[in-house]
Amino acid sequence: MESFQLCLPTKVIFGKEEYQNIGEYLKPYATKILLHYGGGSIKSSGLYDKVVSSLNRAGIEFVELGGVQPNPRVELTRQGIELARKENVQLILAVGGGSVIDSSKGIAIGVPYEGDVWDLYDKENSAKPQKALPVATILTIPAAGSETSASTVLSNMETGRKYGCSSELVRPVLSILSPDLCLTLPKNQAANGICDMMAHIMERYFSPSTHVDVTDRMCEGVLRSIMNNGKKLMEDYKNCDLWAEIMWAGSIAHNGILGVGRKESWVSHGLEHELSAIYDIPHGQGLAIVFPAWIKTVWKENPTRFVQFAIRVMDVDLEYYDQEAIILEGVRRLEEFFTYIELPTRLHQIGIDNSDFEKMSKAVERIKKTSFELAMEVYQTAL
Repeated sequence: MESFQLCLPTKVIFGKEEYQNIGEYLKPYATKILLHYGGGSIKSSGLYDKVVSSLNRAGIEFVELGGVQPNPRVELTRQGIELARKENVQLILAVGGGSVIDSSKGIAIGVPYEGDVWDLYDKENSAKPQKALPVATILTIPAAGSETSASTVLSNMETGRKYGCSSELVRPVLSILSPDLCLTLPKNQAANGICDMMAHIMERYFSPSTHVDVTDRMCEGVLRSIMNNGKKLMEDYKNCDLWAEIMWAGSIAHNGILGVGRKESWVSHGLEHELSAIYDIPHGQGLAIVFPAWIKTVWKENPTRFVQFAIRVMDVDLEYYDQEAIILEGVRRLEEFFTYIELPTRLHQIGIDNSDFEKMSKAVERIKKTSFELAMEVYQTAL
């Protein structure tokens, strides 16, 4: 087990309709905030009115900025920074999914930063956030785990790049998780979210670190729970109890506790970021394609780890002497699960060919320190 430090300061408030109390919950943190959200869904669903009503009852002033898109843009984050500075807000409240929360985190670290906020994301730049406004969230889409994580991802449409920034400064001070907010989500968002949270766990699980049995078992248990409840959810989509399980799993998957004591990978995320930066596909959809292809490409580097995954997580029961058969059957079952929840597992299924493989592989090599040859092989396998 590797040495580690762990701090999980986010106050999680879990329960139906807890968002109606957001004003009271924010009182200890701010008297004026920026309300940040995506499209019109929070207004058509009535959530916007309930949040505003709660803020007004608590006497909390607010200005607002909507318009966050999937694969959130740094361009909108810059607008939020200007608005937050002009209005002297003390906290950013994100109402939405991971994209809204990541955009809010970008605003939070950008307000006190003297340069362009993209400097803090750009892997060619060494700038690191030194200060940040606090961020609070009302989660509406279980997926990214950004509501309790210390990371944020933004896309730059001008440069065609998608990068992340990790800092304890961006971990939310407070997050409300109300599973009843999930009942109106379309199924494709649920599927993308399920894959996203599974990938967050697998990036930690496929580790060369040894003597990590506690977190191994935790990772395996949460993965199995996600798949079990995810299958049930596809058949019983309005079941709030199932949504509660998925919502909590998404937070646990990315709050850091499943990665303690172990080296983490994040290569598959780097490979997928190039896909979604160029083709603007949903992150979860891209991960459903990339992750199985990555396993098929690299399993020989640590076969024992991948055998363990196949047996403990995917319930493969084959003769132990044939490690390759066990591993590939585990991958087949993983792809079968993604297909069951209606996600693609090949690039050609979503109309992507090999025309950008070389460009993407060069970017992965430069940013993730992963060899060009490995990246090309994964993309070819995913085709």
